[in-house]
Amino acid sequence: MIDTESVACESCTAPAPGVLDASDAASRAWPRIDIETNPFKAAFPLFTQHPDIAFLDSAATAQRPACVLEAQKHFYETMNANPLRGLYSLSVEATEAIAKVRAQIAGLIGAVDEAGKPRANEVVFTRNTSESLNIVASSFAPTVLEPGDEVAITIMEHHSNLIPWQQACRAAGAKLVYLYPTKTGELTDAEITEKIGPRTKIVACTQVSNVLGCRVPVEKLAAAAHAHGGYLVVDAAQSVPHMPVDVHKLGADFLAFSAHKALGPMGVGVLWGRLELLEAMPPFLTGGEMIDSVTEQDAVWAPVPEKFEAGTQDAAGIYATGAALDYLVNQVGYDTVQAREQALVHYAMSRMVELPYVEIIGSIYWDRHHGVISFNVRGVHPHDVASILDMQGVCIRAGHHCAQPLLTWLGVENLACCRASLAFYNDKHDVDAFIDGLETVYRTFN
Repeated sequence: MIDTESVACESCTAPAPGVLDASDAASRAWPRIDIETNPFKAAFPLFTQHPDIAFLDSAATAQRPACVLEAQKHFYETMNANPLRGLYSLSVEATEAIAKVRAQIAGLIGAVDEAGKPRANEVVFTRNTSESLNIVASSFAPTVLEPGDEVAITIMEHHSNLIPWQQACRAAGAKLVYLYPTKTGELTDAEITEKIGPRTKIVACTQVSNVLGCRVPVEKLAAAAHAHGGYLVVDAAQSVPHMPVDVHKLGADFLAFSAHKALGPMGVGVLWGRLELLEAMPPFLTGGEMIDSVTEQDAVWAPVPEKFEAGTQDAAGIYATGAALDYLVNQVGYDTVQAREQALVHYAMSRMVELPYVEIIGSIYWDRHHGVISFNVRGVHPHDVASILDMQGVCIRAGHHCAQPLLTWLGVENLACCRASLAFYNDKHDVDAFIDGLETVYRTFN
């Protein structure tokens, strides 16, 4: 059964409101990709250790291929030294390894100069996306926000791109303004025009919703912000693992993502910012290695990006992040990632709409879900759904997904829902196990 309100909020190409069957919801340009054959799972040690598991929680954290685990081990075995702090060969080698990954990431996200050379000094290493966004809200926002100004965000934001702006607005006497999409996640031009205006100094948005799975029109938000002299901050945690990202094409002034969602280690994040903005910002943390010189009463900061990298970085994790992104982009390829994930989402939703007790949250159309399908089983608490699926060897997420304002606005009961998130290393067997598990859930409670 499909929620008729969701249908009514679809674009003009949607069918008339009413109950849709599986063919209505899942027949749009079927992505004909072989999802029965899976050449990827063998590269992931966890699946070797747990061959029967169906891991459908990649939006929370991805699995790591063996090459990433080996890279982290290789760093500790062959160049374990503190980068930037030694003149001996091990430290120099570690320093050069980190610099190489910094340039690799700059190239990956399109942070390049006119000659196509990566602007590596615009890439700051952090612990995660949350820390990256907090740096922007704590260090950049005070340089531009004044009383009466506005910060615009969407109601779809993860708490990591919401709470920092609450704090920044409270400190500056500014107003936090929300953009509301349709119930299926579409931000209309009218909403953008109404909410982003002369008082808007900062617009902060996710590129892909971690609940609705929809892609946000970042380019339109950037144009609106820049037209009024504002700045755009992009949370790319759910996009970099799944699609090419170009900071200049997006019109971003800052962009953040985490390694662990893109096949890399936990504890490594990336903040990209335009160099002139990073140079104008004060540091977020102070201490070792982020200084140029220190006296008893004063200090001079190191150049960007070291200015924002106080203390010892996770050098082995950064090195392994380079291996993860190389595997993702050069060995698998974004074309393959997108093709497989689209086919998997299509197949999963075509099966889910056949279950009358499953309520899909967001669009009924598979091509608006970038790897993420949120849903509820009628009459069953999401935690119970997740627990019973776990007994069947199926891993999904259940809860508020760090998006309580969104679930409140959507009217989701108990402020909780289930989420299945697919990655290129999943296959038809995983989806079938998931559907079988949902049938077990319903039988258990009925």
